[in-house]
Amino acid sequence: MKLLSDQVSEREVQVVLRELARTRDVSGDVVEFGCYVGTTSVYLADTLRDAGKHLWLYDSFEGLPEKRIEDASPAGEQFRAGELLATKKELVRNLKQANVPMPRITKGWFSEITPEQVPQQISFAFLDGDYYDSILDPLRLIWTRLAPGAIVVVDDYANEALPGAAKAVDEWRRTHPVRKFTVEASLGILYI
Repeated sequence: MKLLSDQVSEREVQVVLRELARTRDVSGDVVEFGCYVGTTSVYLADTLRDAGKHLWLYDSFEGLPEKRIEDASPAGEQFRAGELLATKKELVRNLKQANVPMPRITKGWFSEITPEQVPQQISFAFLDGDYYDSILDPLRLIWTRLAPGAIVVVDDYANEALPGAAKAVDEWRRTHPVRKFTVEASLGILYI
């Protein structure tokens, strides 16, 4: 498969899939918050094809929200409200063209997603919300549902253009201990 956008690199996809593989024997489904056109979604869905786990996707399908002060960076001026907009129809088309099992797709801002819309148990989470609130909101939603041994990968942790992602993760880790935390490429990886 080829990458559907330039919002994630081949190296980052490799890291995400490697970490997903580490949760093969961990109970629970897989969630992705911020799927855009489905660049990582198609790889996740393909990998989960025979794993007995379901993929749950969440996106506003309205592009980026407004920035907060935590998201401000001279390197990230191009990221504005409404940027990176992809429709649910585009996502579904890309998933069908990749011939992967269709995930559960929920449309909405992450702050509007309810606990009923999230799997009861989660083995792996990929958070690609770009901004401070768009990382904290999913962490609040999924944290108590993460199975022992689960892994959470946060995109843009080491991206100077999107400092809110790192601020959210660092703040979260101060009050929610993790077994281990590493950074690889632009990804922050939390081992539960």
